[in-house]
Amino acid sequence: MDLIIRNARLSTRPEDGPVDIGIENGRIGAIAPKLSAEGKEHDAAGGIVCAGLIETHIHLDKSRIIERCPPEETREFSPVKSVAPMKKTWTVEDVHARAARTLEECVLHGATRMRTQVEVDPGIGMRGFEAVAALVDEYKWAIDVEMCVFPQEGLTNYPGTDELVVEGLKRGAKVVGGAPRYDTDGPAQIERIFELGREFDVDIDMHLDVGPTADQMFIHQVCDLTEKYKRGGRVVAGHMAKLSTMPPDRLKEVARRLADVGVAVTVLPATDLYLMGRDQDHNVRRGVADANFLLAHGVNCSLSSNNVLNPATPYGDCSLVRMANMHANLLQVRHPKELRECFAMLTERSARLLNLADYGIKVGNPADIVIFDAQTPEQAIAEVRNPLAAFKRGRQTMVRQPAQLLRP
Repeated sequence: MDLIIRNARLSTRPEDGPVDIGIENGRIGAIAPKLSAEGKEHDAAGGIVCAGLIETHIHLDKSRIIERCPPEETREFSPVKSVAPMKKTWTVEDVHARAARTLEECVLHGATRMRTQVEVDPGIGMRGFEAVAALVDEYKWAIDVEMCVFPQEGLTNYPGTDELVVEGLKRGAKVVGGAPRYDTDGPAQIERIFELGREFDVDIDMHLDVGPTADQMFIHQVCDLTEKYKRGGRVVAGHMAKLSTMPPDRLKEVARRLADVGVAVTVLPATDLYLMGRDQDHNVRRGVADANFLLAHGVNCSLSSNNVLNPATPYGDCSLVRMANMHANLLQVRHPKELRECFAMLTERSARLLNLADYGIKVGNPADIVIFDAQTPEQAIAEVRNPLAAFKRGRQTMVRQPAQLLRP
């Protein structure tokens, strides 16, 4: 074997005890307790391992711009409107440099796969796309990145944007997205995005239903079109903050519809917590959809970062484990089974959402392996435990030394 990872607990069944994972030619060759094989060894010391965390929704292209944006002067503001004017000043080199720093932090926090949202419109042109496309190739040694090309500031109301979305798909984007909230004709944008999804045979990933009430939700149209075009399992709704404003009975109805037609949901706790409830000056709503509730009613879900250090999310260290901990804290999740589901929404459930056929610690799969300083997934989430080491196709890509007390 080229490498043997000893004493590892599989995150999907840690109660089975430690196993060894043999790696050969970049793939997992064997999994067994006390594997009888020779090769270079890495001791996981009883920590849990997974095939890496998955960022299902992150904006690399507009990360790390918070220092360029003055703080909002009132509680109510639009982060999209605050970013839009500066996009015309962004060069390929600028986007590349900022996005690379964010991508590296994601790798250091255990991500081995990613779907990144990339804006195209006449303001930014294809410069952001070109920068991120370069990073996809430059960092494939550590992480697999797919691009979702989408119109952030509108499609039907922004001449020239449709052509750029099409260009992005022709140039290799594997996913098309939308943000109908910012379009003067949101339903028409959604129709067009589904047409493009069918024409180019790509997945669809929409920014949907952010607001203080459950009125005028686009998710119903998205479900209808998913059913009409038979795109079940290939459509994702991101944010969905309006779900947090619904009583349980109504939420169950929406969840059943999502599950029946095969629309998944990505919850973005940091952004929605920061942006929601700005119309209130006390008893402020949290505005974060309950992913565990949706899971319990058949909806596949993921948890992700969305933005890092920009007006929509002025904070962030690219830790998905911290994001899952935030979600659990906000939604008052503490049962071990539910916490384990939070970990799954960073791993197996995210892989299903992205339709990744080769994800998981299984013989024959790529040897993408991340070792955590925890003995169970729920401990990793509850205590915000960091990854200690990561391997991409059998090659180590990061290491972190555990903190140690220096006793007198």
